[in-house]
Amino acid sequence: MFDFIRTHQRLMQLVLLVLILPSFVLIGVSGYTNYVSGDHDIVTLGDTSITQQDFDQARRNQLQQLQQSSQGAFDPAILDSPAARSALLESLIDRTVLVETATKERFSVSDSVLRQTIASMPQLQVDGQFSAERYNDVLASAGLTTRDFEQSQRGELALGRVLGPVTMTASVPSVVIDKLKLALTEQRTIRLLAFPAAEQEKEVQITDADIQDWYEKNKQSLELPEQLSAQYLLLNEEAAMANLPQISDEDLQKYYEQNKARYVQPARVNVSHIQINIPADASEAQRSEALAKAQDIAKRAQADAAAFAELAQNESQDAGTAKEGGKLGWITKGSWPAQLEQVVFALKAGQVSDAVEGPGGYHVFLANEVQAEKGESFEEAKAKVQAEVSRQLGADRYADMATKLTSLVYDNPDSLQAAADELGLKVKTATGIARDRLLASDEVPADAASASEDAALLDDVRVRRALFSPQVLNEKQNSGVIEISPDTMMVVRVANVTPAHVPELAQVSDHIREQLKTERALLAAEQAGQVALETFKKQDPSQVPEGFGTPLEVSRIDPQGLDQAVTDAAFNVSTETLPVYTGVKGSQGYVLVRVESVKPGDVDNPLLAGLPMQLDQAWGQAEEQAVLEAMRAQAKVTLLPEAQEALAGENDSQN
Repeated sequence: MFDFIRTHQRLMQLVLLVLILPSFVLIGVSGYTNYVSGDHDIVTLGDTSITQQDFDQARRNQLQQLQQSSQGAFDPAILDSPAARSALLESLIDRTVLVETATKERFSVSDSVLRQTIASMPQLQVDGQFSAERYNDVLASAGLTTRDFEQSQRGELALGRVLGPVTMTASVPSVVIDKLKLALTEQRTIRLLAFPAAEQEKEVQITDADIQDWYEKNKQSLELPEQLSAQYLLLNEEAAMANLPQISDEDLQKYYEQNKARYVQPARVNVSHIQINIPADASEAQRSEALAKAQDIAKRAQADAAAFAELAQNESQDAGTAKEGGKLGWITKGSWPAQLEQVVFALKAGQVSDAVEGPGGYHVFLANEVQAEKGESFEEAKAKVQAEVSRQLGADRYADMATKLTSLVYDNPDSLQAAADELGLKVKTATGIARDRLLASDEVPADAASASEDAALLDDVRVRRALFSPQVLNEKQNSGVIEISPDTMMVVRVANVTPAHVPELAQVSDHIREQLKTERALLAAEQAGQVALETFKKQDPSQVPEGFGTPLEVSRIDPQGLDQAVTDAAFNVSTETLPVYTGVKGSQGYVLVRVESVKPGDVDNPLLAGLPMQLDQAWGQAEEQAVLEAMRAQAKVTLLPEAQEALAGENDSQN
C-alpha cells in the first residue's frame, strides 16, 4: 500500500463515536426521556405514540451508523424493503416500551455509577486511564456536549435496569444440562451408502418440449432486473507503475549506498554467561572477592568449555538464566555496551572469555555460535533495489495521476476517453450490472462484469451506487472518483440501460436443461435409495449389505465431518432394535444410514465446558423476550393503518 495515502481522521472520529454510543440508539438523545407525539401517529402504546417523523429519523440514524461502521461500503438498498422496515419498527416499539417503563417506574442510576461507566470506556482512555482531554475531543468531533452525552449514558444505564436483572438471573436447571450433555455426547456407530445424483444424470433425458413447458410455467422466475452496461477507468498500483522511466545504474547505486543497512546483516554471536553479582553498596573487599571468584570460574570454564552449562547452573548468580545453563541467545553487534561487545565479538565459537565487568557484576561468556557480518553487494541486491525504487516512483506517479484524474473527469463529464488518453489508461467495458448484484455470465450476452478480472471492484456497493445515481444513470455523466481502497480508484459511466425483462428461451435453454437434469437426477437417486432401504429392512440384520462403508463412530458434538442432514437422520431414528436403517435426501443425492450400536459418551468432554453458560445466556434472552412481550401487551401496542403505509415505504420521507 502506498505510503503517501492520508488517513481519514474525521471519518475515524465518527467511527469511534459509533463504538461509544449504543448501537441501537435510533431516536436521538432526546429519546432517552420522552417521545414527542406528532399529528401523524403510526403506533400507539401506553400514554405515548410513535410518529412517522420518529420512524423516519430512526431510519436515517440507522443508515448513518451502518455507513459509518462500513466506511461508506454499506448498500442502502438492503434497508429498503418491508422486512427491514418492519424489523426497525419493532425495535423502535421495544425501545419505546422500555423508555415508558423506566420513566413510569422511576428507574435511575447514581452519578457515581455514571462516572465509573464513562471512565471505563476504552475509547475515552489513554494508556488505560480515563482522559478528560480525549473525552472532550471525541464529543466535540461529534458535535455533542458533555451534558447531552452523559444524559444519554444515564438513560442507557437506566434502561438496562429494566430487563438486565431478568437476563442476569436466568439459570437453566442442572438436570436439563445433564440431559443435554448425554444427548450431545451419545455415540452411535453407523455405516453409510450413498446414491449420488451425478450417477443418475446419464440416464436422464431432457427434450426440447420439456424445456419449453418449464419455460412457459416458470418464465417469471427467470426475469432479469434492470441492468447496465458500463464504461470505467481503473487507477491502481499496476497502472501507476506501467511505463515508468528507466532507472539508471547510477541512481540505483546511490539508493543502495543511502540504504545500505537494509541489505547488510550485522555480525552476531549466540552466547551463554555466568554472572557473579556485585552488591550496589559493595566494598572494595567484596568487589575483589567477586572478581576472584569470577576469574576462578573463567579458568575452570576455559579448561572444559563443554561443561559450561553445568557450571552456570551451579555457580551463576543470574537466577533468570542459570537454570537454562546461562543461555542468553543471539546478540547483534551494536546492541550491547561497548566494553562487553569488545569481549564477546572477539570470541570464536566454543571459546570462553576472561572475567569482565558489566551490568550487575562480573561475567564470563561462552560463544556458542558465531556469525560474521553478512551483506549483499550492490550487484547482489540490485534486483531488490530496483523493485524498491520502482515502488517509490510508482507511489509518486499514483499520487499525481489521482490528482489529474479527478480534474479530468470533472472537466470532461461526457466521456472517459480524455482522461484515459492523458493518463495512459484503458477505457474498459462491463455489462450485466444490476442495482443489487452482478448478473451471472450466462445471463449476459457478452463482457459480463461477473466474469471480469475486475469483478470484485465492479460489485463494490459504492460502484453500483454511483452507476445508479440520477446524474450518472439518467444524465449519462461521469461519476466522481470512487476510492475503493487507498491504492485503487475508479471512475464509471453508463453506456446502455437494459430494462427488467424475461430473457428469450434460446438464451436460457441451456440453463433450464441443466436445472431439469439436476432435479430429475436427484429424484431418481432418491427413488433408488428408497427402494434399497425397503429391501435392506427385510434382510438378515446381522449381515452388512454390500456397498456400505466402514463403521463411523459419531456424536452430535463430533459428527466426523458428516453433513448436518445425515447426522440428524442418524440420531433421529429409533434404536430400540439394532441395527436399524434410515435414509435422507441431500443436495448431492440420497444417503442410507445403518445404525449398528449406541453407547453413552463422555459428559466431561472439554467441548462442553461452556455449555452451562451458553444455555443460561440463551434462557436469559428467551425470558427477557417473554417479559418484553408481556410489557408490550400491558402497554397495549397498536399498529395504526398508517403503520402499514410506512412499512410499505409509501410515506418514505428520507429522500
